[in-house]
Amino acid sequence: MPGRSFRVGITCYPSVGGSGILASALGEELARRGHDVHFISYDRPFRLPAAAPRIHFHPVEINDYELFKYPDYTLPLSVKMAEVARDHALDLLHVHYAVPHATAAILARAMSRSGQEPRVVTTLHGTDTTLLGRDAGYGPAISHALTRSDAVTAVSGWLRDETVRLLKVRRPIDVIPNFFTPRPPGRSRAEIRAELGVGEAPLVVHVSNLRPVKRIDLLLETIARTLPGRDFRLLVLAGGDFRPFVAQAERLGVANRVVVRENVFEVEDYVAAADVGLFTSDSESFCLGILEAMFLGVPSVSTGVGGVPEVVEDGRTGLLAAAGDGAGLSAALAALLDDPARRLEMGKAARHRARACFSAEAVVPCYEELYARVIAAPPTPAS
Repeated sequence: MPGRSFRVGITCYPSVGGSGILASALGEELARRGHDVHFISYDRPFRLPAAAPRIHFHPVEINDYELFKYPDYTLPLSVKMAEVARDHALDLLHVHYAVPHATAAILARAMSRSGQEPRVVTTLHGTDTTLLGRDAGYGPAISHALTRSDAVTAVSGWLRDETVRLLKVRRPIDVIPNFFTPRPPGRSRAEIRAELGVGEAPLVVHVSNLRPVKRIDLLLETIARTLPGRDFRLLVLAGGDFRPFVAQAERLGVANRVVVRENVFEVEDYVAAADVGLFTSDSESFCLGILEAMFLGVPSVSTGVGGVPEVVEDGRTGLLAAAGDGAGLSAALAALLDDPARRLEMGKAARHRARACFSAEAVVPCYEELYARVIAAPPTPAS
């Protein structure tokens, strides 16, 4: 750990999603290590503790002026960033997700007094570059913000390479993976399974925000393919509204095999009650849901897209299939459901890899070293 503590401003989307969850966890870990952390956002992040030492929250007020067709968030955010940076002498602003956070941070830095400008660290999580980076209305602004940041990180090597390819960014991008720290269990596996009413049947778990890229349609199709001759349940821990998928579940005849819990805080308790994870995305920069399962000894079946192969060792800590391959996903899921001993062996290997490569102890020092490096270096020119 560096020999000094930092004063860090963190901005993320506070809703349920990988970037907000990682940002919240990072803030908690930094505070635990003696740094002062100031969250700046329109709402308190979903998993951020209500009261914790050295963690502060600064809400951004958004005014709905009739002058604007749509309320603006970027400018009020930049003003609040500049205000917090000045009042609390922040060393740096660490923004998660480029749009609009990186742009707001660059503007906040420009509004700061000469010699007191906070450094700007931007962490890319995925669709901020892989989706919005393709959009002519966003791409140039994202590229400018990344170029003017004092450091840029990506959660996987795949995302780094995609950012360079799509945005033509000619600057170093540090790869610092996601990490996870399981919270102490609040309820036992038996208690959770009793609540869910799954009995002794194997339990398959899916964790996501249900956005289109997560392919919930393929998730349900995979369950339908795998069910004949097997008794198991699917638990969906949803960071969004599952109602749009109910009709498909009924049409496929799997509605009575699906249990949904929305916006669950105690994710670890539910995942620990499962036997296999199932993830069917068309694109993933990392997939925090897989990592959560790994830490709890639950192997996953997943599409081997994007950064997932950097997390899952195919055949050792989980099983991978091609994007969109319902038959392949079903075959892999059936193989684990039908072989409890193999599930257990893979789960142990997954837990070992998670602790060795993706723990807070392994990852957070990388951010601390990055902070020390950018603070010691001259600030990036404004233009």
